[in-house]
Amino acid sequence: MTAIGRLKTRAEFLHVKGGVRFSAPSLVLQARPRAEAAGERADLARFGFTATKSLGGAVLRNRARRRLKEAVRLAAPEAAVKGYDYVLIARSGTIQRRFTELIKDLERALAKVHEPSPAKKR
Repeated sequence: MTAIGRLKTRAEFLHVKGGVRFSAPSLVLQARPRAEAAGERADLARFGFTATKSLGGAVLRNRARRRLKEAVRLAAPEAAVKGYDYVLIARSGTIQRRFTELIKDLERALAKVHEPSPAKKR
């Protein structure tokens, strides 16, 4: 079981942006291993949540973030990897899909970002 932390600063979000990305119908997951820094707990998987204005008004964006946070609370302790930072980006499916499907999307995304990438053929 992995402890869960939060990403809070813009620099942390930008660092994760350069990592692995997986798109699901209800969310986009970005993941990147965290560089060792003084004062950070290495036994945490940290999550950040984003909902853009294209999703809708403030009420819809907040609802999408709340749904993502709850999905992470339920699914991430088993599927997240220690020492990784994750950013979840809400999509229109975040609000429209059933909550059980949202959790399955998150679990699948967490599994996919940690699969080894196939070797590129030339």
